[in-house]
Amino acid sequence: MIRALTEVPDIAQTGVDIDDDWRADATGFSPGKVYYIGVNGPEDPTPADKAKPFFTWEAPEDAPLQQTTLNALHRELGAKMVPFAGWDMPVWYEGVSQEHAAVRNGAGIFDVSHMGVFEVSGPSAELFLNSVTTNDLAALDVGMAHYSYLLGLDGIPLDDIFIYRLATDQFMVVVNAANNDKDWAWLTGVSAGRYAVSEARPYAAVPGREFMTLRDLRDPAVGDEMRVDIALQGPKSRDVLLSLAGDKAEKERIAKLPWAGVGRARLGEYDLVVARTGYTGERVAFELFVHPEKAPALFKELVEHGATPCGLAARDSTRTEAGLPLYGHELAGPLGLAPGDAGFASYVKMWKPFFPGKRAFAAREAKRDSVVTRFRMDEKGVRMPALGDPVVDRRGRVVGVVTSCAIDSEGYLLGQAYLKLDHAEEGTPIGVFQTGGSAKLKPPKDEALGVGARVPVPSPATVQSRFPKRRK
Repeated sequence: MIRALTEVPDIAQTGVDIDDDWRADATGFSPGKVYYIGVNGPEDPTPADKAKPFFTWEAPEDAPLQQTTLNALHRELGAKMVPFAGWDMPVWYEGVSQEHAAVRNGAGIFDVSHMGVFEVSGPSAELFLNSVTTNDLAALDVGMAHYSYLLGLDGIPLDDIFIYRLATDQFMVVVNAANNDKDWAWLTGVSAGRYAVSEARPYAAVPGREFMTLRDLRDPAVGDEMRVDIALQGPKSRDVLLSLAGDKAEKERIAKLPWAGVGRARLGEYDLVVARTGYTGERVAFELFVHPEKAPALFKELVEHGATPCGLAARDSTRTEAGLPLYGHELAGPLGLAPGDAGFASYVKMWKPFFPGKRAFAAREAKRDSVVTRFRMDEKGVRMPALGDPVVDRRGRVVGVVTSCAIDSEGYLLGQAYLKLDHAEEGTPIGVFQTGGSAKLKPPKDEALGVGARVPVPSPATVQSRFPKRRK
């Protein structure tokens, strides 16, 4: 799909040497290009000393704990605060079960302003962003959003992201808080041509770098265009949102937003980017991108109009119940899981000619024998499983490992586990050793099984459908 450019930069002012950029030598190679016709042909003669370094990232140690602009409001509302991804965040207010229920039956509001918000704009913004992400950006219409990935060259996600198309040549990219600095370093480095984007051709660079601009919308340098995210989720969230003052026609437009739709709106005193998206599994759900100085007033006003303040615990329990992956658990993390492992391979478009990590991802998929799916403990009141706890079949053979667990809407412990494919079918009985990381609770070795020994046994659980059945 080719989109016409409304403005074409003056090539003479860009410093791009068109002859050199497009010249192919006698062998038919196009040095520096990340893909072209014949790229899989004879050996590429480009000298090895032209190779770019591979991207590496080490998070800074002992970085000061950051605060969102809503920090004082959370404390005023009685939130229990905890460190999370380098930020001081509310884990709950009244309680996880109450907040979980508010999202499922009413409207819950979350401070997610710690998450990163980038903007990619300009005539080649689509070409660049489509070259570094896994989903098909060319198929994304203006006013719509989609889920995607930034993959490392090993096929493991650097992050999972949401991309919002605000205009033909303007995109907003939301990234995980813990990965904000890493993602920014990767994208700015790739846009500057500093890092290898292909193991096979480490001297190549992605297209579209010259005619686009990358901005951090949480950077005070962007002034009035700064944006942070507030999530309003649940079946009554639309009513709560539309209770704000505003033009009737504008409210009607928001009310008609389809799932994953996005647009600009002014409600009350707030200039917003309104998206019908979220990570709780609710289909009536909104993410409101507002200036950080306005975020506390918006949050407080929506609470006054009926939204229930919700913390990180309810955010985790709702996304776990919905079967959605969390970076560091179902993606990357200690298990090194890729999108296919998480059950989200459909968001990696293998028919695209190129994106970083494509070859490694394909090789991993070809031999993958496990997948993440949901499970539910058969009894209430049992110990909560933790990341890394072993999962066994009826004969005691280890067939997987827990990735996440939380309480569901009915008070049972419901989690996700990385299971062998032949044990991932709905209804399969399994057992879970809830070690919680404790060596005392791990299955004993044979020599420890003397008379009178206390032997931990797995708690019974049942594999659920990969995603919950849609509520009527």
